[in-house]
Amino acid sequence: MKTIKVAAAIIVNDDKILTAQRGYGEFKDGWEFPGGKLEPGESGEEACIREINEELNVRIGNLNYLCTVEHDYDSFHLSMECFTCSIEDGTINDNEHENLLWLDRSSLWNVDWLPADVEVVKKLEASL
Repeated sequence: MKTIKVAAAIIVNDDKILTAQRGYGEFKDGWEFPGGKLEPGESGEEACIREINEELNVRIGNLNYLCTVEHDYDSFHLSMECFTCSIEDGTINDNEHENLLWLDRSSLWNVDWLPADVEVVKKLEASL
């Protein structure tokens, strides 16, 4: 089974966490943490910073490793490195997702998370 390595940013601002609704592909309309695939030779942190800049047009910093989730989907295995972080510069201008929501801790389960992201939410809750 093919493995896809990605990095995800758990962007925190004023005790709220940014969530993104996929706007395309097999998992369209599911909720996830923004991020994307690692490029060859790129670390999880580097991919996270690059992807968030590309997707949301902001610069993130203060990255702290939260967890790595390993999840088998029907057609591939996902290895997702997850980092909590904050916006260091810029204003979000989303050019990829169907929707963005800022959720507080009590409303984290109000969206339909993609299966791999469910594990991240559980680990995030335990760390808050």
